[in-house]
Amino acid sequence: MTPAAFAGRDAGAPIERFAGETMGTSWSLQAVSPPAATLHGVQAALDLVVEQMSQWEPESDLSRFNRAAPGRWCEVPAEFAHVVEVALGIARASGGAFDPGLGRFTEAWGFGSAGSAGQMPEASKSAADRTIDFDPRARRIRRVEAAALDLSGIAKGYGVDLAAEWLLDIGVRHFLLEVGGELRGEGIRPDGQPWWVDVEMPPTSSIPPWRIALHDLSVATSGNYRRGFSAGGQHYSHSFDPATGRPIVNGVSSVTVLHRDCIRADGWATALTVLGAVVAIKLADEQDLAVCIVAGDREYLSRAWRSMLD
Repeated sequence: MTPAAFAGRDAGAPIERFAGETMGTSWSLQAVSPPAATLHGVQAALDLVVEQMSQWEPESDLSRFNRAAPGRWCEVPAEFAHVVEVALGIARASGGAFDPGLGRFTEAWGFGSAGSAGQMPEASKSAADRTIDFDPRARRIRRVEAAALDLSGIAKGYGVDLAAEWLLDIGVRHFLLEVGGELRGEGIRPDGQPWWVDVEMPPTSSIPPWRIALHDLSVATSGNYRRGFSAGGQHYSHSFDPATGRPIVNGVSSVTVLHRDCIRADGWATALTVLGAVVAIKLADEQDLAVCIVAGDREYLSRAWRSMLD
């Protein structure tokens, strides 16, 4: 640990706990000696993400963008623009495995605001048919006709980061923040220990969970057991293959990514889930990502993950 992590540490400082609801899930915070405004500030940061990026809020910036005419540029808030920029960067780096333009498919399969499966759109063989254009200087975006923006594979991680940065800005240096299973740990506990967390494993897996020290680090897990639905005896994952426009069926049970930023941990976990274990680990090594993939009872670890064991 860095000397800065121990600066001003009070071994007797209290850890206060806070909790709430957001994005259809829960959030929790353990913070060392936080100010009175902590609960309100964290909730406000998460509410801002919902206000801007929710598919379920008809007046969110995302919903209004998806209703806008194709080809029309729409100005978006700074936070929204940042998430779109990171999402499109992961889309390029993953060869399209992460596709923020899949909103029509997620809606049709019942994972969007409609809440139930509807008429399936015709699968596109080209990602160009689902293009989301981004102009960073003007902070504006536009879509082609077949595209609808869906940031559900990355917005939760950004919510963790936004709330974490607010805490750091007001002087809370030591905390563990969790939103729906995505976590970010900053600093250390009063006893000098890091924030220890167990990696979420698929409920059917016999592989023991990893225990990770979240010291200025984030972790996100994407799993086919987290969300989905069953129909006709078949379970459908909430993760979509952009090549087919259908839920993935590739044997991957879960993907866990460690990263400094939770937005990137979340987005990369989504992208790597789509690719299948062997291809995903190869890409993780190319991108120097710390990744653990579970496929059935087999575990795949990237080089960066293995290096953290030394």
